[in-house]
Amino acid sequence: MTSYFKTIYVLVFAVVFVFACEGNYDSLVEEQLEENPTPDEVSGDAGSADFSNYVAIGNSLTAGYMDGALYNMGQEYSLAALLHQQMQLAGGSGNFNQPDINSELGFNTSVDPNPQNGTILGRYKLDTSIPGPSPTVGGDEIASYDGNTAELNNFGVPGIVVGQLLTEDTGNPQTQAYNPFYARFASSPGSSTIIGDVLAAQPSFFTLWIGNNDVLGYAISGASNPNILTAEQDFENYFNKTVDQLLNNSEASGIVATIPPVTAIPFFQAVSYDAIELAEEEAMQLNQALAGVNDALDAVAANFPNRSQEDMDARKINYQEGNNPILVNDPALDDLENEFDALGLPQEQRQALVPYEQSRPLTADELVTLSAGSVLGTEYNPQSETPTTIGVVIPLGFDSQSSAFGDAYYLTVQEQVEIQNRTTAFNTTIATKTAQHSDRLALFDINAGFPGNPNTEMGAFADLFGIDGELGIRVQGTLLQPDFSPNGVFSTDGIHPNARGNAILANEFIKVIEDAFGADIPDVDVLNLPSVQLCAGDCVSQQQQKTVAEIGKITFDM
Repeated sequence: MTSYFKTIYVLVFAVVFVFACEGNYDSLVEEQLEENPTPDEVSGDAGSADFSNYVAIGNSLTAGYMDGALYNMGQEYSLAALLHQQMQLAGGSGNFNQPDINSELGFNTSVDPNPQNGTILGRYKLDTSIPGPSPTVGGDEIASYDGNTAELNNFGVPGIVVGQLLTEDTGNPQTQAYNPFYARFASSPGSSTIIGDVLAAQPSFFTLWIGNNDVLGYAISGASNPNILTAEQDFENYFNKTVDQLLNNSEASGIVATIPPVTAIPFFQAVSYDAIELAEEEAMQLNQALAGVNDALDAVAANFPNRSQEDMDARKINYQEGNNPILVNDPALDDLENEFDALGLPQEQRQALVPYEQSRPLTADELVTLSAGSVLGTEYNPQSETPTTIGVVIPLGFDSQSSAFGDAYYLTVQEQVEIQNRTTAFNTTIATKTAQHSDRLALFDINAGFPGNPNTEMGAFADLFGIDGELGIRVQGTLLQPDFSPNGVFSTDGIHPNARGNAILANEFIKVIEDAFGADIPDVDVLNLPSVQLCAGDCVSQQQQKTVAEIGKITFDM
């Protein structure tokens, strides 16, 4: 009873105080408003563009896929959603419908297999104790979209190549072109096409960013599967047909974006070629244990005129204190199986040489994939009494069954050149087709400012990767890095931007729209968006005892 009366007393006192001070309060408010006027309402101008029905066309970069999955927060901060948010301020429609995935963690499509041990794995988060990405526990299977497919605005489909915009097979599970992310919201799975659904939405303005996967899939496979690298002529045919259909069957204008230099992304930068860190004693022990390999290589050079000493020296293993190159299997090397057989070694010694018939240390100009980080430092044969550490003792990519994926974990210089040349060819097609319709289309050249690019004006992507001499991009005085660290702009899959990265991209799109259509669109507040999220007891790396390599420590450069 006493506490009740105290409460009444406090409330009455507060009411009396408020009314007694009302006059003073009003004068204080007026004084504050004079000194700090209310900011003007943020608005813009569409110029000659029509944002009344903005539609986004593309792949994962448009859909909001990040951290290895399509999930709620990723969609909330998708490039398309951020662009629409700003277009609203310039006369755009208040409606922007995405095919909501309705999953907090999504389904991690970068993990194989998934599910694992009956558990569905969701998006990656950053485990700073590794340090590196780890999938989360408690994801969801990819489910059908339960909204109205006729009202969609975001037609970004993770994983598609340009040709999949045009074929009914993209929604047909019986075909190789099938993509579950399209099938889940297709107007008629198996008979509709992405571009057909786009046109049915009757867009007034669109963004088209497609083609990344036509080269990226090949790159992230370590250039080990040529079948997934789109041919130049095929890309040109599919891309031109896509643009023609958009322009011939609608009154919409839009922005078309080029493909960035894919090997610059963290997926190819997070793991260094010399990621094997050893103590002096560890290096000595390894050199003693592997001396037989070097001896056999010298014997091959001495006994076979077609095997040069220079070639054999490039294959030798010599460890030292500090960082050392990763030992890899290289299917491009001449196989020394016959030469090792001809040396007449005892069976046990000959068998021990099998992993080194096509092995060598990586060189400084070669790139390692992020996926290698989950294999390096683990044991090839955990039951062995002696270390069989992958990338240190056993070559990374070695498979006693002669797997076709022996070089799936790295890119040679020649493979990097091939990827760059194909990207350049695709971008030439994109730029040429866009220029042919300059009355309705404008080009966002994401490669602006990179060496060799005719557009020398510094773009955000070039700025981010240090073309201006400083690695990272400054936003309102804050330096943001091209990685998936807490201050980075990439998500933890090392490929897709995080929310801040999407905001930077959205602002670059906005610049192009403003220049091409005379529009005035407010920028996205980059620093007001989240960065990467850290594991909080929900990651796989925190659920189970991790295997620790007996020799070698693998680190991510973050």
